[in-house]
Amino acid sequence: MSLTETNLDDTLPLLGRGKVRDIYQIDPSTLLFVATDRISAYDVIMENGITDKGKLLTKLSEFWFDFLPIENHLIKKDIFQEYPRLEKYRDQLQDRALIVRKLKLIPLEVIVRGYITGSAWKEYKKSKTVHGLPIDEELVESQEFKTPIFTPSTKAEQGEHDENISPAEAAKIVGQDLCDRLEKTAIDLYVQAKEYAKTKGIIIADTKFEFGLDENNDIVLVDEVLTPDSSRFWNASTYEVGKSQDSYDKQFLRDWLTSNGLNGKEGVKMTDEIVEKTREKYIEAYEQLTGDKWK
Repeated sequence: MSLTETNLDDTLPLLGRGKVRDIYQIDPSTLLFVATDRISAYDVIMENGITDKGKLLTKLSEFWFDFLPIENHLIKKDIFQEYPRLEKYRDQLQDRALIVRKLKLIPLEVIVRGYITGSAWKEYKKSKTVHGLPIDEELVESQEFKTPIFTPSTKAEQGEHDENISPAEAAKIVGQDLCDRLEKTAIDLYVQAKEYAKTKGIIIADTKFEFGLDENNDIVLVDEVLTPDSSRFWNASTYEVGKSQDSYDKQFLRDWLTSNGLNGKEGVKMTDEIVEKTREKYIEAYEQLTGDKWK
């Protein structure tokens, strides 16, 4: 069974539901993030979910939060010991909820690209640019950049599209100094994660980070990190430049939607086969990266 929506009655105020997470307020400085099994493609949430997806995303994010050398928003406490009133919702919260600090969010999707693919490849073919940045080298599809590049986008409201923007446009939104800090931080984190993942047989082609600021204006890593929802994972053993790659993410779902003329349409229910194939990819990525067997 998949969990596509949580309901904590009136125990905690619900602040909002994103594409995947339901966010509750514990107190003015503390939030409860609950990763559901919802899945979206082409900015539309499917009617049914992927069994265990929220738990997989939560466990993989926790792994990366521990791995990466940067302050993050996690409060490492047992939810049910800390907040006994949530015990009655254990079936909804177990292994998929995180206690986090409430921070001032930076209004950018901080994307780092190590390989040219997706929307970046489409733009490059047209104009030899990526997010408006001129690309001097001659590239073929899925080729690695000489150095990873910072390609931000706007953070859209649910149901709207994030918009790719240049670093200069990002600087207008958050200021040049913070934009420069975000670029350096995100590229450093990406490189460390990419080099680790290579040892596990996975190429991280690109990823999206989100950051907040604490009371000292220090950058803090928030939301999810380096999951198949926020990153493009490729199998290193089948990687081949000059073509698109098989991904450990929603590729089965995207391909199925496209072939059936359903991309971008509301009210779509996935077939059991697509649910299971997508679940298997999430589990495969989790097991390869963490070395843990999924229960």
